[in-house]
Amino acid sequence: MTEQLVGQPVDRPVDRPVDQPVDQPVDQRSAIDALARIDALHRALTQIVLEDGTLDNIAAEVARVVGVGVLVTSTDGRERASAVTLDHRAMLDVHHLVDPTGRIRVERLSGSSVPMRDGAEARSQRVAAGGSDLARLIVVKLDGPIAEDDVQALERAAAVAALLITRQEAITAIENKYQGDFLRDLLLHRTGGPNSDDYVAEHAATFGWNLDRPVVVLCAEIDPLPPDTAPVARLVRRQWQERFAAAWRQVTRGLDESIPTVDFSSEVVVLLPVADCADSGHTAVRRAVTAVTGDKGGGRRPFSVGVSRIASTVDELSEAYAQAQRAVEVGRRVHGGGSTTFFDGLGLHRLIALIPDQAELRSFAHDVLGPLADDSSDAADLRRTLQVLLDTNFNVAEAARSQFFHYNTMRYRVSKLERLLGPLSQDPHLRLDVAVALRVLEITG
Repeated sequence: MTEQLVGQPVDRPVDRPVDQPVDQPVDQRSAIDALARIDALHRALTQIVLEDGTLDNIAAEVARVVGVGVLVTSTDGRERASAVTLDHRAMLDVHHLVDPTGRIRVERLSGSSVPMRDGAEARSQRVAAGGSDLARLIVVKLDGPIAEDDVQALERAAAVAALLITRQEAITAIENKYQGDFLRDLLLHRTGGPNSDDYVAEHAATFGWNLDRPVVVLCAEIDPLPPDTAPVARLVRRQWQERFAAAWRQVTRGLDESIPTVDFSSEVVVLLPVADCADSGHTAVRRAVTAVTGDKGGGRRPFSVGVSRIASTVDELSEAYAQAQRAVEVGRRVHGGGSTTFFDGLGLHRLIALIPDQAELRSFAHDVLGPLADDSSDAADLRRTLQVLLDTNFNVAEAARSQFFHYNTMRYRVSKLERLLGPLSQDPHLRLDVAVALRVLEITG
């Protein structure tokens, strides 16, 4: 027996089956050892799930057994758990697999491993259940390529992670329903009664929310698909919305875990605290929007945001919510998709947006602008010139410089505009009507 063991590794796994013949070929013994290691990992991960463990526990166990750095991310690369060293992160950075906001560029890891310098390797493993994408398991090995046996271990780990994520998502869905119902009642002023203040305080504390501070209400909506795009199934849209809401929850938790962030099915509503009232929340909003947007990779959908004025008390939240909804609606009409619009910056658009009859608005624009309200390129060009003239108070020389026209060319354009619209340079009331009509066209298209 002693002679048969000469030359075999002294650190072979202790969980080798007791009836395993010691005179088996080396390759067969290695395969059996690998299977035993995979099974041991699977049992350990299953125990983690049964003991109400976390994704961080799963990542740590995989990293320990397989000898790799492990990241669990959302399907678009947002980090959810990790067991990595600074060297692992540095390797990902060197190979441009991390965007400036910290998102893992999973689209560059899709479908195959990525060889790295010094023989290192990164690999992405899909985490799925019931045909739905749930997450990505990203591994980085610094001391050589990832062995085929380790790939099988990662597949087992992905299956167990899917169980944990499915359970977490079920819990999150229930929590979001209760949180959403409460916040919707709060924003729509449906929490009245003799003990309404106590009711609000009690429920806010239950959810871990802090409502006792100045906030701005932020409404974020995924932008509609372009008209020429093929229709998308309702399930896919729901997945987009769930991923969008999860991104906002993760970003706001990184800023402050007591920030209310709720998915209202078609919009995500955030009560974002304002540290500097003079700033009106601009800095906090820009930071949050930038973090959610990232580099727009990983299948992220473009979205628009509307932001209210500062609400200093709970009673002001209802009005602030209406302001945020108005801001996102008007901002998308005026600036298109992907816009961030503050209610205080709407100006005249606020009043125009209050008029529900779009046909009446378009009729007003056509009555005032005449042929300039057409969709032709010539009309659009003249409208740009007209806007520059209004912005410069009909200073022809300054307007010519702004549009890089010769002075006489601009004088000709002024004459043409006055033939079409009337004495703009002399009639301030006519200029006001024209200015409003141009704003109406921005909103109504």
